[in-house]
Amino acid sequence: MAQCVQSVQELIPDSFVPCVAALCSEEAERLTRLNHLSFAELLKPFSRLTSEVHMRDPNNQLHIIKNLKIAVSNIITQPPQPGAIRKLLNDVVSGSQPAEGLVANVITAGDYDLNISATTPWFESYRETFLQSMPASDHEFLNHYLACMLVASSSEAEPVEQFSKLSQEQHQIQHNSDYSYPKWFIPNTLKYYVLLHDVSSGDEQRAESIYEEMKQKYGTQGCYLLKINSRTSNRASDEQIPDPWSQYLQKNSIQNQESYEDGPGTITSNKNSDNNLLSLDGLDNEVKDGLPNNFRAHPLQLDSSSDPSNSIDGPDHVKSTSLLHETKKANTGIIHGACLTLTDHDRIRQFIQEFTFRGLLPHIEKTIRQLNDQLISRKGLSRSLFSATKKWFSGSKVPEKGINELKNTSGLLYPPEAPELQIRKMADLCFLVQHYDLAYSCYHTAKKDFLNDQAMLYAAGALEMAAVSAFLHPGAPRPYPAHYMDTAIQTYRDICKNMVLAERCVLLSAEILKSQSKYSEAAALLIRLTSENTWKGMDSDLRSALLLEQAAHCFINMKSPMVRKYAFHMILAGHRFSKAGQKKHALRCYCQAMQVYKGKGWSLAEDHINFTIGRQSYTLRQLDNAVSAFRHILINESKQSAAQQGSFLREYLYVYKNVSQLSPDGPLPQLPLPYINSSATRVFFGHDRRPADGEKQAATHISLDQEYDYESSQQWRELEEQVVALVNKGVIPSNFHPTQYCLNSYSDNSRFPLAVVEEPITVEMAFRNPLKVPLLLTDLSLLWKFQPKDFSGKNNEVKELVISKPEMIGAEVISEFLINSEESKVARLKLFPHHIGELHILGVVYNLGTIQGSTTIDGIGALPGCHAGNHCLSMTVRGRQDLEIQGPRLNNTKEEKTSIKYGPDRRLDPIITEEMPLLEVFFIHFPTGLLCGEIRKAYVEFVNVSKCPLTGLKVVSKRPEFFTFGGNTAVLTPLSPSASENCSAYKTVVTDSTSVCAALTSSASSVDFGIGTGSQPEVIPVPLPDTVLLPGASVQLPMWLRGPDEEGVHEINFLFYYESVKRQPKIRHRILRHTAVVCTSRSLNVRATACRSNSLEDEEGRGGNMLVFVDVENVNTSEAGVKEFHIVQVSSSSKHWKLQKSVNLSENKDAKLASREKGKFCFKAVRCKEKEAATQSSEKYTFADIIFGNEQIISSASPCADFFYRSLSFELKKPPAQPSVQTEKQSVEDAVRLIQKCSEVDLNIVVLWKAYVVEDSKQLILEGQHHVILRAIGKEAFSYPQKQEPPEMELLKFFRPENTTVSSRPSVEQLSNLIKASLHYPESFNHPFHQKSLCLVPVTLLLSNCSKADVDVIVDLRHKTTSPEALEIHGSFTWLGQTQYKLQLKSEEIHTLQLKACFVHTGVYNLGTPRVFAKLSDQDTVFETSQQNSMPALIIINNV
Repeated sequence: MAQCVQSVQELIPDSFVPCVAALCSEEAERLTRLNHLSFAELLKPFSRLTSEVHMRDPNNQLHIIKNLKIAVSNIITQPPQPGAIRKLLNDVVSGSQPAEGLVANVITAGDYDLNISATTPWFESYRETFLQSMPASDHEFLNHYLACMLVASSSEAEPVEQFSKLSQEQHQIQHNSDYSYPKWFIPNTLKYYVLLHDVSSGDEQRAESIYEEMKQKYGTQGCYLLKINSRTSNRASDEQIPDPWSQYLQKNSIQNQESYEDGPGTITSNKNSDNNLLSLDGLDNEVKDGLPNNFRAHPLQLDSSSDPSNSIDGPDHVKSTSLLHETKKANTGIIHGACLTLTDHDRIRQFIQEFTFRGLLPHIEKTIRQLNDQLISRKGLSRSLFSATKKWFSGSKVPEKGINELKNTSGLLYPPEAPELQIRKMADLCFLVQHYDLAYSCYHTAKKDFLNDQAMLYAAGALEMAAVSAFLHPGAPRPYPAHYMDTAIQTYRDICKNMVLAERCVLLSAEILKSQSKYSEAAALLIRLTSENTWKGMDSDLRSALLLEQAAHCFINMKSPMVRKYAFHMILAGHRFSKAGQKKHALRCYCQAMQVYKGKGWSLAEDHINFTIGRQSYTLRQLDNAVSAFRHILINESKQSAAQQGSFLREYLYVYKNVSQLSPDGPLPQLPLPYINSSATRVFFGHDRRPADGEKQAATHISLDQEYDYESSQQWRELEEQVVALVNKGVIPSNFHPTQYCLNSYSDNSRFPLAVVEEPITVEMAFRNPLKVPLLLTDLSLLWKFQPKDFSGKNNEVKELVISKPEMIGAEVISEFLINSEESKVARLKLFPHHIGELHILGVVYNLGTIQGSTTIDGIGALPGCHAGNHCLSMTVRGRQDLEIQGPRLNNTKEEKTSIKYGPDRRLDPIITEEMPLLEVFFIHFPTGLLCGEIRKAYVEFVNVSKCPLTGLKVVSKRPEFFTFGGNTAVLTPLSPSASENCSAYKTVVTDSTSVCAALTSSASSVDFGIGTGSQPEVIPVPLPDTVLLPGASVQLPMWLRGPDEEGVHEINFLFYYESVKRQPKIRHRILRHTAVVCTSRSLNVRATACRSNSLEDEEGRGGNMLVFVDVENVNTSEAGVKEFHIVQVSSSSKHWKLQKSVNLSENKDAKLASREKGKFCFKAVRCKEKEAATQSSEKYTFADIIFGNEQIISSASPCADFFYRSLSFELKKPPAQPSVQTEKQSVEDAVRLIQKCSEVDLNIVVLWKAYVVEDSKQLILEGQHHVILRAIGKEAFSYPQKQEPPEMELLKFFRPENTTVSSRPSVEQLSNLIKASLHYPESFNHPFHQKSLCLVPVTLLLSNCSKADVDVIVDLRHKTTSPEALEIHGSFTWLGQTQYKLQLKSEEIHTLQLKACFVHTGVYNLGTPRVFAKLSDQDTVFETSQQNSMPALIIINNV
């Protein structure tokens, strides 16, 4: 149980006090009424004695009584009605609520921290009122009247005569059989005569003389002169006298005879009083039925209109609501005791002391003695009961019968003078004066008698009081006999069917158990009385609610608190409070219990509690609480059924509607549904992308439909940095930030984003509906505030904030947005800024509702006003939700790493800047599939859709080799797509068929094609006419595309960069992105090798010619429908070399390759003439074309040269090997470089082809080109990228290698190309062997130094080989003469040696046996030149 203000040792004595009746004359009543009090009420605050009182027990032992209190009340002749008592108790409980600023106890139990009100004043008020309002009954005497005060006024004509009248009245009430109520303790009741004297208006002399007369007649012990009203009530009070009455009168106690405020008590008009005062105790001063005074009706009498059983009627008992309200008003503004001074207070206190000391206690003492003597004589007991007490407390226990053996009846009734009742009477008297040990022994004796007689009601009463006496006995050696109480409760409840007495037992016993910390037993006791069916009706609900709440407090106050039991019983108590109509208490109980269930995963219990809290709060008009409770039901991940959720939602909407109607102009409320995932909010700046229009395809740019990809965003950033660096002379400005058109949770949102005026801002929000019922949002739009500003710096004044002015910012409204059950869905809302300034997007505003007929209401009834199904289901409320996005966690400084700090996220706070140009790009005839190397011509349309001119248009791409806009030579290209449909993409010239296989040369500079050496090949300026695109203007430019060399799907990113003609302070440039996806399929593989020609028959005679072998293979799989490839032209491009002619033997000019066929071409290449090569510093390349068809494609023009240069620059981008910087090795390095240069060639081969494709029974001709870059002699080069073989795994070596410097020796291959040796001899030689057996043939050995350095050469003619295969090939011949020559060749010098070969018979001989060794003059290493690449030098010796 909760803590109480009084301890149980104070509570029980205060609940059972001696009762004294008061009977006043009309005049006396009038005097007290001047203070707005009845006589009994006047004494109420002073009824407790301030000092200890002494009396003697039957054994003449002195007995001390502490804190004695007496109860004085007006005589009432009607017993109180149960209905009225119920109403009173109900009002007492509802009138007592927790104090506003009450500090709750915090109880920590396990992982619960509970705020619990430590006290329950409503329970204490209920208990006090309940105990005071118990009707007097025959089986006990505790609340029977012991004495009667007869009160008359000194101002009456014949006061003594008045006293006689009053005395007769009292006698008639007590002894006349017509009056069964009130009850009197003993026949000869103590009468105490009180003379009231009004000091302010009465005659003091007369009062004194009357008092003297009274003392003569009634004795000094039996009368008293009480002086009151020392001041007049209408005089303005100088001093503020305290009002001790208010606290008693507000408690609506039944014994102070005043009407309770709201109740159905009888309020009557006092017709006799002049000022028509309301008689507050509901009593009439008329004489009726021979009773001259005002004790006809009990104040708890229900009026006749509401209770037909009420026997009293008459004109006075008319209750009207207006009268009731007047009473309420009258009661509230009344000052009690207005005519009394503090001296009067002391006089009243003194009067009570005198009455108790001189009158009441001696009377009680005498009565106890009489009863004791009577019992001893009547029962023939030789000893007084007092000695029996000692025996009892020393422990001889009499065995009792169990309750179950007793007959199921409340048993017989005793006549008033029965000896058993005299024992009970004596016990009650002893109990009232706190003589507990004597009381106990009497109760115990009486209990045995009653049980023997089967008088169950009496027995239960004796058991109950015996238990209480045993507990209260100060020196009791025995424990509290709880089983007495249990037996009493069971008897009252089950046998006597008297719930009021059972309840009193429970209240007392629970208090006692609680004081002994037996919380578990107390809780069990309290719960026993709360079952629904024990006692039907509202009082049962109220009682059960209060007891369940106390039981809950018992559970929480245990040594180890039982938190869940506490919560469960609080819920039960809340339910019963609700049934009893105590809404506030019900709400409080549910809220207390909620602390336990909250957040523990008991979602259904939580929903139930929240729902009830919502309902109760709504009924109590605590609308905000109701809204928040319903809100909780909706936002928790509910496990309820769809119907239930629909019901909750409608209830919520209904309550919300009422809240919003209270303050229609207030701020919009925050709605709980649907959920918004704020961090998933995306903001897009700019117009939506236009859809493809026929052949026109708009640039993909950026849209909200694209998923974020970190890698691609990095690529775009790099591209933008490249072009910005180029525009800013190679340096990226410090204030550069990559352009972000779409902001999301991955983008960098730490700066305020920039938006352009008149360009829409789209905000995408992710909604989620957690419920199983659909939600319908209507009139959905963004909530924003805007601050107009001028960023140009002319005027820096900041205008006021604009919250919603459509001329500043236009907002899109979505009229209906449906989110199905448990669905996640995004909504995109646009804003249209019409003014520059700072915009802040705050959230969304919408009407929340649900669909009609989507769900049916289940068991839970709808709230009032929610009956009409359609109306209810289509109910909507307007509200808002804010978008609050948490920025990224900071993790840079030490402080940030150690604490949790978040940076700003400004994606919803764009700055609106001045107008900027806006470019749209369209691609016309843009292919999606190409063959590798295929050239296709498309057109690009650039449109300026803004009101500003744009300039500085550039495009940047990581794959510049994929496209070209044509060089400066592209004058002849058709300007519009329609005119060029059947043209070749190449620039061609018809050739004369006589020029067979000879090369046609031309030259071009890479500068013409925008590929200067210094610039970045990725950034390509777009050749706009006049370099400016005016507002609204559009221009179409041709664009050639070449399919990438690898097959597969290629994503090629284009980034278009442009600027405004007028410089803007905030935005320097804008970009537009396009991603082209091209799928390439295999076409041709080209591989080429260059090798030195051994012949020297060129013009210069310097040996500067090579053979170039080109292999072309058709690797196309016929899926693409390609029938065959025609090689139409092979061109070369180089600064030093050119193709001279084709040395293919076949006469077939047309080189066709069907699927999987391979063709081999051989060309002769020569060095360019000096005058051609001289201009190489100007990046001039010589182009030579060898034509296999009848049209020459001019390879030095667009687009052939463009793609050639692009592939070249792509190759050149590969990082060169870093030269080392060691000085002592420098000479070796130089030598090696010289040697390497010998074998270098920079000859580039371009193979141009046509493919015949059958598609939809139409034949198309595709054309394309492949490039092969020859770097070195003898090394095979490919047109397609070679797959790198992964290196084989090596075992790890766990030792430290010696620090050897890598020897920079040239490779064998490179050395072998240092010296070129060729033999000149006749192909066949005729010799008459029969004439001369030795045949001598002159042979010239030509040695050519290919390097720029001096070379020492050794020629060795001796046959070295010993292997038989070599002998077979060489045949047997010998060189005659010197077998070894040593010579030095200067740079690029050619030297001839005349040799003689000697043959002995005919045959075919290989003369290629001389071994040539060479070394650089300043080096030591000697090496052999390789002749592997040259043909075998075969000679035929014939015999003639």
